[in-house]
Amino acid sequence: MSDKSGTDWRAALAVYRRPRVMAMSFLGFSAGLPFLLVFSTLSAWLRDAGLALSTIGFFSWIGITYSIKVFWAPVVDRVPIFFLTGRLGKRRSWMLSAQLLIALGLAGMALSDPQAHLQQIALFALLVAFGSATQDITIDAYRIEAVERLLQGAMAASYVFGYRVALLVAGAGAFYIAAAQSWQYAYFTMAALMGIGIVTTLLIAEPEHPVSGSAAQLERELAGKLGLQGNAHVLSRFAVWFTGAVLSPFAEFFRRHGLLALLILLLIGSFRLSDITMGVMANPFYLDLGFSKVEIANITKVFGFFMTILGAGLGGVLVLRYGIYRPLLVGALLVPVTNLFFVWLALSEPNLTSLAVVISMDNLSGGFATSAFIAYLSSLTNTTYTATQYALFSSLMTLPAKIIGGFSGIVVEAAGYAWFFLYAGALGIPALLLVIYLMRKPLLST
Repeated sequence: MSDKSGTDWRAALAVYRRPRVMAMSFLGFSAGLPFLLVFSTLSAWLRDAGLALSTIGFFSWIGITYSIKVFWAPVVDRVPIFFLTGRLGKRRSWMLSAQLLIALGLAGMALSDPQAHLQQIALFALLVAFGSATQDITIDAYRIEAVERLLQGAMAASYVFGYRVALLVAGAGAFYIAAAQSWQYAYFTMAALMGIGIVTTLLIAEPEHPVSGSAAQLERELAGKLGLQGNAHVLSRFAVWFTGAVLSPFAEFFRRHGLLALLILLLIGSFRLSDITMGVMANPFYLDLGFSKVEIANITKVFGFFMTILGAGLGGVLVLRYGIYRPLLVGALLVPVTNLFFVWLALSEPNLTSLAVVISMDNLSGGFATSAFIAYLSSLTNTTYTATQYALFSSLMTLPAKIIGGFSGIVVEAAGYAWFFLYAGALGIPALLLVIYLMRKPLLST
């Protein structure tokens, strides 16, 4: 019995040696690299150049690009790119175009002087953010279509590993290069590192894009109800395309799940309420306890990085072994429970050992929950509308949490850190209850 169990575990761990799962690490690196380069790393460069904090604050609006990617996801799902799509396929052509756009934008930023060409840097940064959000759409779609459903946890874990490495490179790595050379040299280096994603895109195979018969029927029904069938007028043809590309993905999701779709969307919007809300106050909490910036950085980088990777890898293996819902339930439970460690830290005498324990548990549970949740979101998509539906889910995943997280400071000021972390943990209870309810309902296949 134990020998068989050992064999099962070895077979489950072997999933990380599959070529497409390994390739996701490099695509994850390509996705993570530009993120900090238009956020905190860019803020440091602008402040180092002597710009006012108010001006730097306006640059944060560039991040809105990531939150509204659902608006052009239908274009990525349906529109071919001249010359490229015929040669590379739908996903790889858009992926390569986005990566080249990012590299071009980073190089343009590197050629700009913040004091003399601030508007130029802003435009190039916006170009990078748009390319990065578009790349996210295509990589998510590729990840879902490239392997079967039970491998989505492993694909997510591999993606998280590459993404986290990229954050180190674009964060600490860019700082080291800027200190040794210049910020311009650092951004040129980051532009060159986008070559990792470009080479990976050229080497991987295009996944299949099966079209659901029920989805095709739904598009015809919608076009018929809107009176668009048989009309050759150019506006009517565009309306038919808009119906199929934009309206049908949402209609198909609700038709497939019925009223249960509302609960699924509620779960998506609430699953990360606890960890995002807690994360807003995490660094101020560490500082208020008396830890130095160096101590916080060292522990979060060392323990945080490896525990996140460990948690994500474990989540991917458990999804493969036990399916999606049981690991999802464990993740939904771990995230709010982790807040109890923060309560303990708030009420105890702070030291580096306790800080390391808390950060380790937080990142372990976060990595685990992320793998399971990404696998769950991937299972919800219809292969006809992969990019559009997943873009909707990923946008909904963070929007409510960001809004509620904005009130975190008010809660801390009114009640203190210990009660705040209890409050943040309680925000995870609705998601836990929704997982328990939904895991009893059959998930309709696509």
